[in-house]
Amino acid sequence: MSAKRDYYEVLGIAKGASAEEIRKAFRGLALKYHPDRNAGDEDAAVRFKEAAEAHEILSDPQKRDLYDRYGHAGLSGVPMPNFTGDSIFEAFGDIFGDIFGGGRRHGPQPGRDLGMALEIDLPEAYHGVSRSVSFQRHESCPDCSGSGAKRGTSPAVCQQCRGKGVTQIRQGFLNIRQTCPGCGGYGHVITDPCPGCRGRGRVAAKRTVNVDVPAGAYTGLRLILRGEGEAGEPGAPRGDFICELRVREHPLFMRDGDNLICQVPITFSQAALGGEIEVPTLDGPATRTIKAGTQSGDVHRVLGKGMPNVRTGRHGELRVVMLVDTPRNLTKRQEEIFRELAEIDKKHVSPQRKSFFEKLRDVFSKESASDTK
Repeated sequence: MSAKRDYYEVLGIAKGASAEEIRKAFRGLALKYHPDRNAGDEDAAVRFKEAAEAHEILSDPQKRDLYDRYGHAGLSGVPMPNFTGDSIFEAFGDIFGDIFGGGRRHGPQPGRDLGMALEIDLPEAYHGVSRSVSFQRHESCPDCSGSGAKRGTSPAVCQQCRGKGVTQIRQGFLNIRQTCPGCGGYGHVITDPCPGCRGRGRVAAKRTVNVDVPAGAYTGLRLILRGEGEAGEPGAPRGDFICELRVREHPLFMRDGDNLICQVPITFSQAALGGEIEVPTLDGPATRTIKAGTQSGDVHRVLGKGMPNVRTGRHGELRVVMLVDTPRNLTKRQEEIFRELAEIDKKHVSPQRKSFFEKLRDVFSKESASDTK
């Protein structure tokens, strides 16, 4: 099959399917097309991997969002699953554990993924930034090379399961496989543990890495550093380290996708007559011209001054919302000008303010007049 089919079509589900519906659909296809049940059937093998890829993409919210918006083209540059041999069990071990019976799968197990939230400022998200982060992870014990056994000794084969990691119990007509309680599914036991790691095979260590945040990063974006997670068992790869970004709120700019919004105050005279004003951008102040008769709430669009798109690099726009600023303290000359303007507009305005002593004199004058009557 040369062209990729729609992932929803592959799994036989609707576009708005829930995570549980995606999981159930893949489980059914895995039962139907698994290579162990279709020996020598190349078409079944292809369909099995196709279903596994669809499940991998649609069960990841970020990858699913890219696929829903842009189709297969939206996943360009996104690491895709490459399921070969036993790697399918590593990716979907919880599902196949249900399908093909319990018990720990043989072979060295890969390390667990680690993760943390990384907070950055909006300007850092705009330009991109490299951050150094530190975290605790487990390394293979240097004293025993990760075996857990004291130097000079080796783990012993579990006598309960004879190295298989699983045991069988009979219930009626059924033989049920379960994880060996003697070795926990490892197939071996440590009789003389390493003193450095107490038989665990790993020791805690501090790790510092650089995280490169791309320009246009947004809250919820996950950055994956391959092979920086927990150590796997000897012969198995490390897990990954995942940083989930949080972009702090900015005092001037509000983000709307790839666009930015800010409010800029202007004076009555600027609003009425138009002219040049200075507007903030994440690249520094910029001079823009507003038209005469600008109203409070009018939006001035500045193309190319929004956030860069994390995939394409194209910038959104900056939307400048005009706010006509009403002055609170007028000078005498400003008050005269506004009153002249009010007369021209034939609008009623508040009378001029009298001083305290003028008001006091008026009160006494009225009282004297009433006493003489």
